[in-house]
Amino acid sequence: MDGTLVKLKILAYSDEEFSSLIDTYTLQINPESYKHGHSTTYKKSESSETAGQTLEFVVMVPQTLSFSFYVDATGVIDGVPNLASEINRFKKLVYAYNGDTHCPNYLKLVWANTLLQCRLTSLDIEYTLFKPNGMALRAKLDVAFEQFQSAAQIKLLAKKNSPDMTHMRTVQVGDNLPLMCHRIYGDSNYYIQVARFNGLVDFRRLEVGSQLQFPPLETA
Repeated sequence: MDGTLVKLKILAYSDEEFSSLIDTYTLQINPESYKHGHSTTYKKSESSETAGQTLEFVVMVPQTLSFSFYVDATGVIDGVPNLASEINRFKKLVYAYNGDTHCPNYLKLVWANTLLQCRLTSLDIEYTLFKPNGMALRAKLDVAFEQFQSAAQIKLLAKKNSPDMTHMRTVQVGDNLPLMCHRIYGDSNYYIQVARFNGLVDFRRLEVGSQLQFPPLETA
């Protein structure tokens, strides 16, 4: 087992296609745990039957992810000489209004196999340690994020899961292009056409977290 410490990173982008990276924030101390929420909305069917009601699907609610982490400027942990400056840098990246795009930044959370394209929905800061003069030295940040999908992504996901439809997939750990083609088309031999369609120079090295389009068979 690889014992290398991997820290949670938050990547900030200026566009909903996640193509223009602004900056990256790496947590000083990884969270002890996180909560990943999934939910689906249904409505009760209107029926004159009295024996019961069925549930009709309405929408897949965006996933949520929340956790707490600490920022420490006591000097025990390297990397944060000034707590206020560090928290302001974090807020500017994930919370502040971006005047160029007229909204906060689009975010991507990356930690081992965890990956979520999202936006910040809440941030609570609790200051827990102070100097004698009142200057804060340590803070606990409670953050919550909600999954973000562009209109184009939602449109692709809404289409039926069949080879004659265009599909968008996020590369997961262990994925390779022939395997992904087999899942969608039932035939791994389309990987060359799919690689060409996505402009891949080396289809053997897929970047975890990247998104690939799998076009209809006739287009592929």
